[in-house]
Amino acid sequence: MRTISRRWLLGGAAVAVSAAMVSTAPAALAQASPDPKSGSAPPAMSAPLRLRLPAPTGPYPVAATELHLVDHGRPDPWVAAKPRELMVTVWYPARPAGGEPLAPYLPPLAAQRYGENLAGMLGIDAGQVDWAGITTHARAGAPARAKRGGFPVVVYSPGGERPRAEGTVLVEELASRGYVVVTVDHTYEAPVVEFPGGRVETQRLPDLEPADLMRAQIRTRIQDTRFVLDQLAVLARGGNPDAGKRPLPRGLGAALDLSRAGMFGHSAGGFTTAEAMLADRRLDAGADLDGSMAYGRDDLGDVAEHGLDRPFLLMGAGLVGGRPYTHLDAPDWRSFWANSTGWKLDLYVPEGQHFTFTDHQVLLPQLDAAFPLPEGLVTGLIGTVDPGRIVAAQRAYLTAFFDQHLRQRPRALLDRPSPRHPDVTFVR
Repeated sequence: MRTISRRWLLGGAAVAVSAAMVSTAPAALAQASPDPKSGSAPPAMSAPLRLRLPAPTGPYPVAATELHLVDHGRPDPWVAAKPRELMVTVWYPARPAGGEPLAPYLPPLAAQRYGENLAGMLGIDAGQVDWAGITTHARAGAPARAKRGGFPVVVYSPGGERPRAEGTVLVEELASRGYVVVTVDHTYEAPVVEFPGGRVETQRLPDLEPADLMRAQIRTRIQDTRFVLDQLAVLARGGNPDAGKRPLPRGLGAALDLSRAGMFGHSAGGFTTAEAMLADRRLDAGADLDGSMAYGRDDLGDVAEHGLDRPFLLMGAGLVGGRPYTHLDAPDWRSFWANSTGWKLDLYVPEGQHFTFTDHQVLLPQLDAAFPLPEGLVTGLIGTVDPGRIVAAQRAYLTAFFDQHLRQRPRALLDRPSPRHPDVTFVR
């Protein structure tokens, strides 16, 4: 299903690859066809399924707001004669609950396109899931919680050709634990990005050789990340970087402490994190969730060849070429590990899979229970690991990592395996 050279891109490619597994599935599983697990017909769906995300567990209520950012000094690499523009969401600790509505998982038009795309890949009818009705636990635009000096800032980059929303489960947890987290959509690479006023931009990648396209995508993502950091600095100084100058939540700029900044990402977002740290010393710590650091088997990224001198967390899952994806087995991670002089830790989830580190870990089991999905599809994407346990483990390790390296609060969880998280192996 995967190769080392393509692992970072699987944020987009893995679902497409898995579509081959559902080629014989009916277009709409809501029709009364036998359930392959029980032998009985599934119940008719009277209303679209409403998927739910697990609530964050930290002490702070969470809020979120979107920003439309335009880099007038950089032409868009994918669409000629346009400046580069991005949509980001800022997630932050909020003041005690007010009357603000919960922020949606996806804005309405993006939700429609996303649902249609994913439903076709999973072999279900788009109308069976209320993608637009999924809510987060964040209050839209609520005032930011006041804290002297502000909160550490963490940037999130999604998997290749995936939307920023797919990291919400981990992002909300960090915000509830006292971080400002900024999620980034990489426009024209992501399948759909919705801008203010209902403008929707879809994927427009050129027809290049795979390695050349990967290089262009990573280069663009690094530039996106550095631009976002620039705009967050504007926000922290009291400015409004939103292109439309839409009102900002009260106290948002003061909530950012950019002297303590980190980054993490899944798949291509993990590769982006490492390369962005190599390019920009404003990032103090980073985490790569199951992302290769190579463009091909013998074509390593710069960060794999040079390493980093700042703290970095690797988390891998499943097998690639019959071997675990760890720094002991994957050539790109092995090179990165050997060349890095900063604090580092490699954690491995044997029973997980590539999408274990995304919201698919909690959403796909809900879909499978309702329809169900074709045999083998769910395990091919998220493995057989217990969803509740592994989500709790990811939240715990990621928070502990940033606590230790952005807040200078040592965490014993990072020293040795924990019986509370039996699905996670320390790779020494």
